[in-house]
Amino acid sequence: MNVLPDGEDWVPNRQVEFRIVSDSELPPIVITMNDDDKPKVVLNTYHRIWLSINRKLIAGTAESLFEKIDMILTGYLQEQRQYEQMDRDDGNEV
Repeated sequence: MNVLPDGEDWVPNRQVEFRIVSDSELPPIVITMNDDDKPKVVLNTYHRIWLSINRKLIAGTAESLFEKIDMILTGYLQEQRQYEQMDRDDGNEV
């Protein structure tokens, strides 16, 4: 972890790219990655009424989304830890 001299945590600049499109083939919201492997959010104005009606509900999903991603990451790390322990038990030093 990078720590600033005054003790505040430092997080690299993490800009999220936003795109606004109007496409009947796309869903209202897409979270994907851009060419630099950074998060990109695509908002589809083709569904602007639905987006507008659900704007507060959509904004409120941020915490739940974080919890789900955290749950996925925790599961992955636990799995990797088990593999590490199995390797050590088999005499293969990591």
